[in-house]
Amino acid sequence: MCYNTVMKISVIVKPYSHRAKVVRTPTGLIVYVDAAPVEGKANKRLLEICASYLGVARSRIRISHGNSGRKKILEIT
Repeated sequence: MCYNTVMKISVIVKPYSHRAKVVRTPTGLIVYVDAAPVEGKANKRLLEICASYLGVARSRIRISHGNSGRKKILEIT
């Protein structure tokens, strides 16, 4: 039996941070990314940080909404 469950998390991204860190809020996560939002580098780093924080593989997380903005919705499968 296989269950296809998807969890969605609201994320606010703060680029140009000195350190990468994650802060939980009642509405989702605030992720401080230590990369510039140039050529998708911040998005790639965001997925790496969230995968480490949530304890899942990087390949199981994707950005479903907000690819070019600071407010994003991540899907974890």
